[in-house]
Amino acid sequence: MLWIQVSSVICTLAALHIPVFGEQKSKSCSEVRDIYSSIGWNNNDVPYEKIHGHDLKVCSQGSTCCTSQMEENFSQRSTDEFRKAVSDPSSHLQFAFASRYTKFDEFFKELLENAEKSLHDMFTRTYGALYMQNSEVFKDLFVELKQYYTTGSVNLEEMLNDFWARLLEKMFQLVNPHYVFTEEYLDCVSRDAEQLKPFGDVPRKLKIQVTRSFVAARAFAQGLAGARDVIGKVAAVNPTDQCMKALLRMMYCPHCQGLVAVKPCNGYCLNVMKGCLANQGDLDTEWNNFIDSMLLLAERLDGPFNIESVMDPIDVKISDAIMNMQENSMQVTQKVFQGCGAPTPATNSRVSRSVSEGFNARFRLYNPEERPTTAAGTSLDRLVSDVKNKLKKAKKFWSTLPVSICSDEKMSAGSTAEDDCWNGKSKSRYLEAVTGNGLANQINNPDVEVDITKPDLMIRRQIMILREMKMRMKSAYNGNDITFVDIADGSGEESGSGCEGDLCHIEPLIVRMPPPEDNTNVQSGNSIASVCGASKLALFLSCLALVLHRQW
Repeated sequence: MLWIQVSSVICTLAALHIPVFGEQKSKSCSEVRDIYSSIGWNNNDVPYEKIHGHDLKVCSQGSTCCTSQMEENFSQRSTDEFRKAVSDPSSHLQFAFASRYTKFDEFFKELLENAEKSLHDMFTRTYGALYMQNSEVFKDLFVELKQYYTTGSVNLEEMLNDFWARLLEKMFQLVNPHYVFTEEYLDCVSRDAEQLKPFGDVPRKLKIQVTRSFVAARAFAQGLAGARDVIGKVAAVNPTDQCMKALLRMMYCPHCQGLVAVKPCNGYCLNVMKGCLANQGDLDTEWNNFIDSMLLLAERLDGPFNIESVMDPIDVKISDAIMNMQENSMQVTQKVFQGCGAPTPATNSRVSRSVSEGFNARFRLYNPEERPTTAAGTSLDRLVSDVKNKLKKAKKFWSTLPVSICSDEKMSAGSTAEDDCWNGKSKSRYLEAVTGNGLANQINNPDVEVDITKPDLMIRRQIMILREMKMRMKSAYNGNDITFVDIADGSGEESGSGCEGDLCHIEPLIVRMPPPEDNTNVQSGNSIASVCGASKLALFLSCLALVLHRQW
């Protein structure tokens, strides 16, 4: 009987001590001290046991392992981790665009260099001194082509017209060495070039091919560089104060309660990220539209607007035009004399040798092994194919960014641990609905306070830039050149690497139409209507851009 009583006393005492030991364990902050120290901070800042958190601003003010200094440190760390979570995938995407732009830019510039060298070598061997004496005409052609690519400040159609006019003046003097021609007379020859067609149909066809391929190539390079810069600027946008509070509450407030191993619930993480990335989510529609326009233009570059197929044989095409002039020189000369009058005969001392010696042989092509290779031994179709793959993967980047971040096991517990995760208040299931993307959808976000009436101006500017670039791509897809009014506020507060050189400089809005396929079918009334239509479109777009900018 005595043994039974003793046993009862022991059991009673044991029962009384169980909650005491449990309470002591729940008050311990040893795990928090270990985590705090592992981050690199002094664990002497962490209390050994829980204290009252009356001075905490975000985390629970009840029993806690956190001091106000710890909360401040955790807040800074959660913000840094969020920035890294946004920066890592953004930097990867930015590098994809930057590297493709660099490769495309390198390829294009070397393509022009090779085409110029090929023409120089061929013409030197074929025409000899006659070419060397007039080589500045061809040098200037390539200078203007390079200038267009880098700055867009060259009207391709006018430049090509000037090239053929200058070439005609040089050729006309060479095939008529027994006459002296004044500047006025040569101007008359140039004015009649369209009716004379001394070079056959080569100038018209080459004008169409060069204009469309150069417009497409430059627009495509601008698109790659522009996307690179948009990503950099959007990714660098700072989180709001309310976002930083939500990040702290999600990522480190559970530490203050001693729940150092408990991760945020997946739905909770999604709502916090969608709230913090609300403005970035609004970028998605215009981003996707821009990507689609780039993909369409890529199809043109890979097909009828292939600049490689235009530049590689440009020496052959120009030589064909010269040969056509040589073969029809008598007819051309007769028509010019009829239209411009008889020129002054040259004295014997000024008569140069006959041009026939210089043009008595047909133009000879390089063998394939003689032709210089293009940049890095690649080709346009391979470059475009690679870019198209990257473009397709870049679609919906901004709308899927919250999901990508919360898929990281460091950021959330995942969808398989719905009952064993941090829901913002305790270790329990998260019951709130996940909001949609974009600023407007955050009006009911339960975890991040978002002012939907104050959009981020930097991101609104990038949305506008994406719209402009989309229009540029679509215009280039149709063979037209288009530039825009710069509506930047000029404050200089925007960060980012910017465009290389003047490649993506935003200029006054001008729509440049290429020559039609067949000029004989174009009526003057239609031409006037086209010009008026383009002017009205330009005015409308310019005004729309300015109005939208003022609203933002």
